[in-house]
Amino acid sequence: MATVWRILKRHGLISPQPHKRPRSSFIRFEAKLPNETWQLDSTPWQLADASPVEILNFLDDKSRLAVACKTFVTVKAADPVHVFHSASKELGFPASLLSDNAAVFTAKSRGGKVLLELELERLGIVFKHSTPYHPQTCGKVERFHQTLKRFLDKQPPAASLAELQFQLDTFRDYYNSRRPHRALNRQTPIAVFNSLIKARPTEQPAAADHRVRRDKIDSFGHVTLRYLGRLRHIPVGTAHKNRRIRLLVAGPDVRIVTDDGQLIRALTLDPTRNYQPLGGRWPAHNVLQQAGTMS
Repeated sequence: MATVWRILKRHGLISPQPHKRPRSSFIRFEAKLPNETWQLDSTPWQLADASPVEILNFLDDKSRLAVACKTFVTVKAADPVHVFHSASKELGFPASLLSDNAAVFTAKSRGGKVLLELELERLGIVFKHSTPYHPQTCGKVERFHQTLKRFLDKQPPAASLAELQFQLDTFRDYYNSRRPHRALNRQTPIAVFNSLIKARPTEQPAAADHRVRRDKIDSFGHVTLRYLGRLRHIPVGTAHKNRRIRLLVAGPDVRIVTDDGQLIRALTLDPTRNYQPLGGRWPAHNVLQQAGTMS
């Protein structure tokens, strides 16, 4: 092919084209510390019956640690939030998150914000997005997809999400703890992650939403509250149905108080759930004086 090109050029049959930038001119980004940046992306896969599924991956930029690998039929808005919080309980919050511009990760092009953007803003975590049509920005997690899929190709096709998740868990353990990584001088990701101090969020968390709202518990023993743009259903028990109450809200922290000052429910809202789980009961004591300071 090169010989043909030279002959055509010699006879003036090829118009000169500008050469591509040499690889040496590209600046390769790498975080300086673990938890400085996590990369996030989803990738398609199939079950044994050819049913399409998606795999959601979080990868630490510095150590290449596979922070999370979870499978879903379709990744929905609440799924990245849930997986992010689960991983953060184990590894700590990152200072920033980097993803592409998929609709489940950002609504910037639509003039709004998805659940993940709202939650990271609340926590003071920087959320960065790659340039459209430039997957190299998230190159590490894109490369991780390839490594993961080569592993899955060698396994028996998973018949269910649960079976695929077992394969992902097996791979994540092998990848993090036993597989030497060429980009890490033949160290394992977990060794690099554990050997360095961790970055932390540096942004100021968004100011908490302080408010007091009067409401009435419905006939099913529930009360509703809008949080992060979505209506949350909070059960307090049918023993309190049709009772007049006050909601004392401070960000995700909610207290439900009767008009005579009895605290009947206190909880921290789970942003991944529209229907909050039923919690325990708290001793009655007067908190209306505190409610007055919030109004």
